[in-house]
Amino acid sequence: MRELVFALDYDPGWNTLADTLADFPDARVRSLSLHATADSLWRVDHATGSPDALSAIGDAFLTADYYADCLATEPCGAESETEVLDETDDTLVLYTYWQRTPVCTSIPHLALEHLGDGLLFETQHEQRRHTWRIIHPEDADIHRFFDALDAELSADVNVDINRLTGLSATNTTTFTAEDDILSREQREALTAAVEHGFYKTPREIDLGELAEELGVPRSTLTYRVRRAEAEIINQYMNHDSVPDSVPTS
Repeated sequence: MRELVFALDYDPGWNTLADTLADFPDARVRSLSLHATADSLWRVDHATGSPDALSAIGDAFLTADYYADCLATEPCGAESETEVLDETDDTLVLYTYWQRTPVCTSIPHLALEHLGDGLLFETQHEQRRHTWRIIHPEDADIHRFFDALDAELSADVNVDINRLTGLSATNTTTFTAEDDILSREQREALTAAVEHGFYKTPREIDLGELAEELGVPRSTLTYRVRRAEAEIINQYMNHDSVPDSVPTS
């Protein structure tokens, strides 16, 4: 597997979330979980900042004409759903589901098309910079991916490639319960998902059925499972021994 890290820098007026974060330099939005199929995309994001910043970020997610992952420069008719999962004075957790239309495209969908299956995504928004980390197969066609991305982006969006490296056993992290990276609720949700065959191929149960089995709301179980997955993935991808950078040419 290989790691690709790049950033998009948005000029004013081209991305609602970037415009919002530019007004609150201390605020940040990072993905807890991000998944895409050929027809849809869903994700859970964790925002931090002042109460005013979180209010503005929430408005950006809930009232934008089109979702921030979409590369369209105007509404493309996609159906989307956003829900606040958790909120405190300095944090906000949002779930978003987005159903594609024939003219919709996004970075995860371009990655699926050109980098292959089995991808892991992580994102972070700070001010006008949107940073992407993608773990992808060794044989992925990086050049075709960036050609396709360049064709979709406006000239007012700059792309900065930060890292393109290989992953090896020396930077693979093994996790145990003692590592305490998961809350009790997350660990219980993940254990139930494993025991009931959610991770088997083909799956023996979906999250809706598992939620009924456990007697919890589907949105709650989905949040716990996806956040647990994200914590494990984030620990893996942020391991200290991953190289910082390599030449991109």
